[in-house]
Amino acid sequence: MSKRLDSVSKLVDKNKIYTIEEAASLVKETAKAKFDETVEVHIRLDIDPKQSDQIVRGTISLPHGIGKTRKVAVLVKGEKQKEAQAAGADLVGSDDLIEDISKGKLNFDILVATPDIMKDLSKVAKILGPKGLMPNPKAGTVTFEIGQTVGELKKGRIEYKNDSFGIIHVPVGKVSFDKEKLVDNIKTLIEAVTKAKPSSAKGQYIKSVSISSTMGPGIFVDQKI
Repeated sequence: MSKRLDSVSKLVDKNKIYTIEEAASLVKETAKAKFDETVEVHIRLDIDPKQSDQIVRGTISLPHGIGKTRKVAVLVKGEKQKEAQAAGADLVGSDDLIEDISKGKLNFDILVATPDIMKDLSKVAKILGPKGLMPNPKAGTVTFEIGQTVGELKKGRIEYKNDSFGIIHVPVGKVSFDKEKLVDNIKTLIEAVTKAKPSSAKGQYIKSVSISSTMGPGIFVDQKI
C-alpha cells in the first residue's frame, strides 16, 4: 500500500457502516489524487450470476449526471439521422460508420442503433462485443426513440449490470461534486437496484454497499435510504 493510500485509509473505520451522507463526505476527504477522481458505488448482491434469470441489469438517469461528457454515436438511416444530430449525437451514420468501426475507429463511448440496422452490425460484432459497445435492447441502446435516448445519454443516463461475481460497479459522479449531489445519485442508484431484484433471488438480496474514489479506500454504506 502506498503511503498516500495508507494515510487516507486511516480516516476510514473498516468496521463501521456509514450513512450515505457520512460516506459522501468521507469519500471527498479521502480523495487526494491530483485529478478529479470518479466516485464509484459497488453493490454486492446475493444472486447466482450463472443463472440467466438472476442477472441484474438496467439503465438509470442519475439526477446530477456523472460529471463526464460521453461521446454518443448513432447508427441510423434516413430522417432519423437529423433527429440524432438535433439531440446532440457526436457521430451519426449508417454504412459509413459501420465501415469505420470495421477499421477499428471507435471514437465514441456509447453506440445507439435503430432495430432495423442491427442486422448490419453482425460484421463488426466481434469488435464491439469485447469492448462492451454493442447496442442492446436491455440497455436501451436499440431503439427508434433516437432523440430521447441520445438526450438522456448525454445528460448522464448509465447502464448497470452485475459482473461474474454478482457485484455491480457504477460511477455516480466526481469528488468535485457537492456532497448533496453525490448523496442524491447514490440513493437513486440503490433504489433502482433494489427494485430490480429478480423474483428468483432468495435471502438478503443486497449483501453490502460500498463507495470509493478512483484512488481512495472503500467505505461501507448503510443500504437503507
